[in-house]
Amino acid sequence: MKKHIPNTITCLNLFSGCLAVLFALDEAYLYMFYCVIASGLFDFFDGMLARALHVKSSIGKELDSLADMVSFGFLPGAVLFMLLQSATTSPYIPYLGFVVTVFSALRLAKFNVDERQTTDFIGLNTPMNTFVVVSLPFIAADTSFSFSLIILLPLIALLSYLLVSEIRLFSMKLSSLAWQDNKFKYSFLLVAVALLIVLKFSAFPFILLTYIAFSSLHFAQKKA
Repeated sequence: MKKHIPNTITCLNLFSGCLAVLFALDEAYLYMFYCVIASGLFDFFDGMLARALHVKSSIGKELDSLADMVSFGFLPGAVLFMLLQSATTSPYIPYLGFVVTVFSALRLAKFNVDERQTTDFIGLNTPMNTFVVVSLPFIAADTSFSFSLIILLPLIALLSYLLVSEIRLFSMKLSSLAWQDNKFKYSFLLVAVALLIVLKFSAFPFILLTYIAFSSLHFAQKKA
């Protein structure tokens, strides 16, 4: 029985991701955000439970990638599609939002075969990328700012590049709880929480910048 628990959690990730896509296409962004939070939690706990219960499997790994492709691949493309629709009268340009979906697929495939990424990430992980993208409608609503093509298209190019780049980013897997080993991870969490309290939905672009900065410091310390 216990071997099915992690896969069930992964399926809940997929289900939440499907709902998030529907809400995004209906511009019900608050409900979309709740579903993304749920997907992120399910994505975090399925792997943790698989390790804790000693029931890791190849099927679970593949299922996890398929669920992530919807929740953290197709969803950001759908959000960008909707934002591009609002920014142009062209019937074709909005489809460029799904370039991020393509690069998310490349990112997930690369992660599955790259043995360098067993403890940390090389390239922007898809959940972080998704949270940045889904925050954009809230930033627009909170600031009365309209995202133009001049902003959205370079942003799509930047995020697509980061997804498959060689930039090193730490994961939150901890080999120990010692401050010295994890001071930049703990510091990042504290700053991220503070940003969320102050900026709420609009915090995620700043959290991404903080994540990159603290990751650079973390790996510089390990190299020293």
